[in-house]
Amino acid sequence: MNELKKSFSENISDVNKSKTKKFSSAKTSSKSFIPKAVANRMARRIVFTTGIPTFLGMGVFILSYFLIIKGITDVPPSVTLTSSAVLFLVGLLGLSYGILSASWEESPGSILGLENIRPNITKLRSAFRPIITTEKK
Repeated sequence: MNELKKSFSENISDVNKSKTKKFSSAKTSSKSFIPKAVANRMARRIVFTTGIPTFLGMGVFILSYFLIIKGITDVPPSVTLTSSAVLFLVGLLGLSYGILSASWEESPGSILGLENIRPNITKLRSAFRPIITTEKK
C-alpha cells in the first residue's frame, strides 16, 4: 500500500513539474509577441470603442427605470432590451475594431486607424495559415 501511495505522489509531482514548465515557457513566449507600446495602443482603443457603448447599454436600463418611476412615459420592456442589446453588440464590434485598427508597428498611426485594418487582417490571416494547412493534412 505504501508503494502505491509513493508511486502516486511521484506521478503527481511529475505532472505538476511538467505543467509548471509548460506555463513558464508560454509566459515567456507571450511577452515576445506584442511590444508594450502596441499593447497599450490596443488597450486604449478597446477601452474607448468597447467601453462607451457598454456603459450606454447599461445606461439604457437606468434611463428606462427613471422614466417609468417618475411617470414621464411608459417604456416597453422590448424597447429597453432591444436598445441595450444593440449597444452591447456595438461594444462587441468595438472590441474587434480596437484590436484591428491599432498600428501593430512601433509608429502610432492615425487617430481612427482605418488604414491599419486591412494590413492587420492580412497579418492575422498569415499567422493562422500554417495552422490551417497542417490541420488539413
